[in-house]
Amino acid sequence: MKAAVACAALAALGGASAFQAPFMGSRVAGKATQSSALSMSAQDDFKAAAAGALAVFAGLSFLAAPAQAITRDQIDSLSYMQVKGTGLANRCPEVVGEGSITVNGKKQVVDLCIEPKTFQVLEEKEGRKGETKKEYVNTKLMTRQTYTLYGIEGSIAPEDGKLTFREQDGIDYAATTVQLPGGERVPFLFTVKELVAKASTGGNTIKPGFQFGGAFKTPSYRTGLFLDPKGRGGVTGYDMAVALPGLQSGEEGDKEMFKENNKTFDVTDGQIEFEVNRVDTDAGEIGGVFVSKQKGDTDMGSKTPKDMLVKGIFYGRIE
Repeated sequence: MKAAVACAALAALGGASAFQAPFMGSRVAGKATQSSALSMSAQDDFKAAAAGALAVFAGLSFLAAPAQAITRDQIDSLSYMQVKGTGLANRCPEVVGEGSITVNGKKQVVDLCIEPKTFQVLEEKEGRKGETKKEYVNTKLMTRQTYTLYGIEGSIAPEDGKLTFREQDGIDYAATTVQLPGGERVPFLFTVKELVAKASTGGNTIKPGFQFGGAFKTPSYRTGLFLDPKGRGGVTGYDMAVALPGLQSGEEGDKEMFKENNKTFDVTDGQIEFEVNRVDTDAGEIGGVFVSKQKGDTDMGSKTPKDMLVKGIFYGRIE
């Protein structure tokens, strides 16, 4: 029976054109293709596509839990030496239960943990007939186990009839690098800074199937004090490449080197959608899956950022 339902879930993944990549947090993997119609400005399209993908991922929760699943109580019972070097510090706790939590008035979401499972990059590919199309491709993670966001806090309260979460504090960014199949490495700042996530439906109850999401800000991967290999920076360092004075003395050279010489701190917009699939009423814990879309690094304004698609699991506690 489980095998039959799992096959049906895989078929559903195949129909969700915006999210056909393997999702390691769910218990299945499928092939990745995506249309280029999804853009950062089309937030409504992203919401609809993410909702479909999240529904499939959440529907797989009846399958056996991973052998390494660990709850918050189990993590709290471990000493520093027991956690050191194991990778547990980079993992989000699992939630057991399918209850519900009612939010009356303003409450706090604490210990929010967002753990990515897959990273994809939007790339152009040439088809058999010579046509060019864009699709998300799987990548290899190059960063060590420091890419999970943890300790995030924020308020949650009904606003205009819908529960709304506003991110306020915590470890809400992580410098991450992934590698494309061709060898190119793509750095980006995985983040949910200034996230305002609104529930997709009205009411004040959080239970399995509850969806919420919204926009956030993605700061520059580098800060103004960073110096590139030629000693140029945003607020310090040289204002030009000292080794290339001849090239930069003319109008053509100035134009060619302008973006490299004039560093900028770019802030772009991102979008994330969550779906709750586990609720522990007594402990106030919620857990589920997420899909996030954001921009990659611009190398301080000198490069066009790539579109990143991140999928994973999350954990939070309401108090």
